[in-house]
Amino acid sequence: MSIQQEKTIRAGIFLAPSDGRHYPMGRISATFKADEAETQNQYSISEWWLEPKTQGPGEHAHDEDDVFYVVEGTMSFLLGDRWVDAPRGSFILAPGGMTHDFENRSISRAGILNFSIPGNFESHMAGIAAWFAEHPPKDTL
Repeated sequence: MSIQQEKTIRAGIFLAPSDGRHYPMGRISATFKADEAETQNQYSISEWWLEPKTQGPGEHAHDEDDVFYVVEGTMSFLLGDRWVDAPRGSFILAPGGMTHDFENRSISRAGILNFSIPGNFESHMAGIAAWFAEHPPKDTL
């Protein structure tokens, strides 16, 4: 038996634009498109939307790499000790261990795709949503 034959064959996924597993958090929302169950724990893909002038999750770091791609608007990212404004089409990599954050400082809604590697990010979303329920997102400065 070859290595190719030993791998588990997974089904393809098609999601319409509004499909996925939704996590509303006030002025922030996340929709998970694929996570550990769909990717054999290799990565997770989620879509995040922030309303105008909305702070994000706050400065944090974790072992996993976080990759972001701005799909609409301009999102501001903290990478280490510097903030950068990232317009639509921008690519951002926050390697594991790097302090990072994101927020929407603009007057228009902004959205990003987030690729978290490895994939088990969604398992934390119940706690993240509960935290935002107790600490609603604030206005950017």
